[in-house]
Amino acid sequence: MAQIGSFALILALALSGYSFLFGLLALFLPGAISARLGETARRAGIATFALVLLAAVVLVTAAFQDDFSIAYIFHHSNRDLPIPYKFAVLWSGQEGSLLFWSMLLATYGLVLRLRHKTDERLFAYASVIIAAVQVFFLLLLNFAARPFGLMQGSLPPDGSGLNPLLQYPEMVIHPPMLYLGYVGFTVPFAFALGALIMRYPGEKWIHITRRWTMVTWGFLTCGVFLGAHWAYSVLGWGGYWGWDPVENASLMPWLTGTAFLHSVMMQEKRGMLKVWNMWLIFATFMLSIFGTFLTRSGVVSSVHAFAQSSIGDWFVAFLALIFATCVFFYVKNRSHLRSEHKLEALVSRESSFLFNNLLLLVACFTVLWGTLFPVLSEWVQGTKVTVGPPFFNRVNVPVALLLLLLTAVGPLLAWRKTSVESLKRNFQWPTAGALGVGILLMVTPASWGGPFGMRPWRDVSALYALMTIMLSVLVALTVASEFVRGGRVISRHTGQGLLASMVHLCHRNTRRYGGYIVHFGVIVIMIGFAGAAFNQDKEQEMGYGDKMNIGAYTLLCKSYTQDDKPNYGSEWAVMEVYKDGKQIDTLYPERRFYKASQQTATMVANRSTAKEDLYVVYEGLNQDTGRPIIKVHLNPLVMWIWVGVWMMIAGTVIALIPNAVPVRVTAPARVQTVPAGAGD
Repeated sequence: MAQIGSFALILALALSGYSFLFGLLALFLPGAISARLGETARRAGIATFALVLLAAVVLVTAAFQDDFSIAYIFHHSNRDLPIPYKFAVLWSGQEGSLLFWSMLLATYGLVLRLRHKTDERLFAYASVIIAAVQVFFLLLLNFAARPFGLMQGSLPPDGSGLNPLLQYPEMVIHPPMLYLGYVGFTVPFAFALGALIMRYPGEKWIHITRRWTMVTWGFLTCGVFLGAHWAYSVLGWGGYWGWDPVENASLMPWLTGTAFLHSVMMQEKRGMLKVWNMWLIFATFMLSIFGTFLTRSGVVSSVHAFAQSSIGDWFVAFLALIFATCVFFYVKNRSHLRSEHKLEALVSRESSFLFNNLLLLVACFTVLWGTLFPVLSEWVQGTKVTVGPPFFNRVNVPVALLLLLLTAVGPLLAWRKTSVESLKRNFQWPTAGALGVGILLMVTPASWGGPFGMRPWRDVSALYALMTIMLSVLVALTVASEFVRGGRVISRHTGQGLLASMVHLCHRNTRRYGGYIVHFGVIVIMIGFAGAAFNQDKEQEMGYGDKMNIGAYTLLCKSYTQDDKPNYGSEWAVMEVYKDGKQIDTLYPERRFYKASQQTATMVANRSTAKEDLYVVYEGLNQDTGRPIIKVHLNPLVMWIWVGVWMMIAGTVIALIPNAVPVRVTAPARVQTVPAGAGD
């Protein structure tokens, strides 16, 4: 099987190279020769997909067959590994994940090449650029990170096992979603670079790539938050985001991609920010490659990263080549990117998009600087100086608050210029509602727990939390006012009820109102983030019958025991949960020891409600007393984060749906009355 996979990758490299070289040649040849050569290049790209898919299927099949003669299968699988995680073997290691990346890229390329008649010239440029990126990854797979390398010596009886941290249901979904986002940004990058090279007239390339970009952004959003949920559920530290370098690597292209999705609207509506948009999509693609570099080079330490290897040098060279190519064609054709209009007023829809872009880029640069600072400090001083969450929070929390304010203000601003009277009229009630919620949170008793009873003058984290919730309410009310205002207009013309009119409003402009739903999801997530200011935790050694009190809860250790399964052994406790003297739940925190890899992993027991999470971790036995050590976190509003993510996904899906045809209402025919005696 290894020979089949290796041959498929070699042939895929040859065909991808053909697709790139002869596709490029076809762009400069005249007439019929160009068309025939371009068609063969397109078909070579399609055949590349089939071969890379074959290689991936061979690797997964080898995992299911426990073929430990393949070194990659030996290092990342074992006989007792459950079936779902056999699929995860494909992306659990460096070589397999690069093969998975190449397969997804070939899939995106397949879809693009099948749709080439949309605009044959532009699609031909994009196809050549995608083939060039594919050549790079296939070179890696054939020469630097070979997934079908064979074991030396006698065949081992069993494998080393999958990393325990990956043996969790979400890890069958999280990496594919993240990679679909990373890889997917190659497509809008290819269209943007192709449009710049050929000096493509108008904004059609943006219309073509809008759905590609939104789908890719949606996948990356799912990947980022699935990773956060995995960290929350598996790592057992009570949090969901620790500003880990690899977490940061996924956040940076998300930030620039979000900026791009907002600012392209200015280019479509007003012919502005053309240079910004071009470099935003260039930066998003390069940051996606940079994130892949971080996980594989060993330059940063992370629980998410692969082992250190020399493969990082390949990525550095590739990033340098991409940057040089982008700079060259930008300098050569920058006159093509002149704006058609200028910013006319500070208080306008255009200025809100511009400030939104600036804030997202400030956040991205802060994350990039903090991620690379240990590496840079070691190069300059010879000593690695790390920066932790306080650095990232100090900059990004105020930036996030300003972004929330813009999210509230932006939808109510007019293009070109907004009058002061309009601002007062639109923001009067939303502002009053936000202030009312803030006052309510401050005057309620602190004994209610969570974000209630805030005293922002005593604690800066409480101040930030209060501002976050108030601004989130402001956004929610402005978004709601947009739906209600538009729904009333349709209701007057059609006679439908207000709710039906708002649904019809979404159908008529799915992009706009789907975007508002995404914004609503964002503010729900931000409210969830605000709850972190009120987290509590407590650690205690607990034997039979021991109790622990935290917040309004009492935990009783009913028993603790051990179990043994083919893939792992485990220690776990039975914890009864009481509130107001009544038992409300039973939790089973667990710690597993995986036999093949000789590593441990935590299985958190979590009771989640809209108000708070009761998060219980089994940290292991005290070797002196033989009793378990239990750590409990009480985390308010965490569920809001995951609900907000679903809202963002729903809004993205709605924005992708084509607009409905406006309902035409036929006015009743007027009956003309003839005055009496008129015919006399």
